[in-house]
Amino acid sequence: MAELYVKPGNKERGWNDPPQFSYGLQTQAGGPKRTPLTKRVAAPQDGAPRVPTSETSPEAPPMGPLPPSSMASRPPPVGSRPASTVDSTDFPVIECETLLEDVLRPLEQALEDCRGHTKKQVCDDISRRLVLLQEQWAEGKLSIPVKKRMALLVQELSSNQWDAADDIHRSLMVDHVTEVSQWMVGVKRLIAEKRSLSSEEEANEKKSAATVEENQTKPGVQQDP
Repeated sequence: MAELYVKPGNKERGWNDPPQFSYGLQTQAGGPKRTPLTKRVAAPQDGAPRVPTSETSPEAPPMGPLPPSSMASRPPPVGSRPASTVDSTDFPVIECETLLEDVLRPLEQALEDCRGHTKKQVCDDISRRLVLLQEQWAEGKLSIPVKKRMALLVQELSSNQWDAADDIHRSLMVDHVTEVSQWMVGVKRLIAEKRSLSSEEEANEKKSAATVEENQTKPGVQQDP
């Protein structure tokens, strides 16, 4: 069989020279074909490099659930309490509810006192503002700080402390303007009208007292029999 792949002998070669094999005869004989080592292998379509099965590492065994942490298993220290219970028990917050009637009734009474001494148009506008105050209070649109300050304002207004009532009005306009802007204008006007009425009444009382005193001390005044 080997003689088929050997070229005919060359007369110029020596008897001990190695024979020359014919590459063409080997290919024609249909021997096993081998892939040349210099030939490149096409890359896979998905773009991921192929790893021979022999080089892949064996799959890692599935891991079970992690052991519970030592911190979770430790009991809480003696005497400690959750933050929620500390906040709720150590610092109780007690809110005193301010009633709408306690605020609205003195304001309406002050408005009635001003009627007859103030223009009707002004009194009607103040009345509409007080209705807005009542509606927003009943609908829960007013915060607790606003309700508390209004209660203080009414107390100062009933005690004829005009400056203190006006200061509370200004603080509400600065700190809670979005809540009180629709009706606080009427409360401000009511404070001003009530102050003017009080000043006018005081002036009339002083004038009347002075007139009576003058009549009593004036000589030559004869009384009718």
